Amino acid sequence: MSALLELSGVSVSFDGFKAINNLAFQINEPELRAIIGPNGAGKTTFMDIVTGKTKPDEGRVLWGEKSINLIGRSESHIARAGIGRKFQKPTVFEEQTVRENLAMALKNPRGPFEVLFYRKTQNGSDRIEAIAEQTNLTEQLTRKAGELSHGQKQWLEIGMLLAQEPRLLLVDEPAAGMTPAEREKTTEILVEAAKTRAVVVVEHDMEFVRRLNCKVTVLHEGSVLAEGSLDHVTQNPEVIDVYLGR
Repeated sequence: MSALLELSGVSVSFDGFKAINNLAFQINEPELRAIIGPNGAGKTTFMDIVTGKTKPDEGRVLWGEKSINLIGRSESHIARAGIGRKFQKPTVFEEQTVRENLAMALKNPRGPFEVLFYRKTQNGSDRIEAIAEQTNLTEQLTRKAGELSHGQKQWLEIGMLLAQEPRLLLVDEPAAGMTPAEREKTTEILVEAAKTRAVVVVEHDMEFVRRLNCKVTVLHEGSVLAEGSLDHVTQNPEVIDVYLGR
């Protein structure tokens, strides 16, 4: 089975600093993966490369059954190809209701005529209900997004990405700033989402990673240092040194 996403020999330097150094990475579909590593390990740059925000100096980023090389493609092209990204700080339309936020995100034809003549379809509202349930927001559908708690805004943003039906979801530090109860629910949302697609979670919080109970990739100085279960990688002497020995 070929990987959904495969990076090989990827390197990128900023002002002489190698942020990513001969990186190799692959993920299948469906799969849940956590990426951990100290600050400056290259976690954000990795996501920037996959989403087309940063162009690497060398290497290949291959996507999908046809192994299309994503390098040099625009961010919007990559998003349409099925890669969704959630940044650390939630960006939702504060003045719109939760339902309206989800409706705007639904995967619909996006041409000017389609948008002009867009009718609320039964199918669309069923999708919105299903996503709201999946993201714990059913009770909040009529509320303005600006009134939600920090954790609920994060869920809404995950819901808006799910509405676009990506095959790969990149999620940056979802647990940051959440209450324990919200974090637990976020774990469930991501585990559920990864049953039908690939989900990559970049996270600092080891307890959160442990609850995800998935394969972990440890990045260090822009390369993969170790890969495997959380117990496996955290017993690796090099990983211990990188995390504790500095």
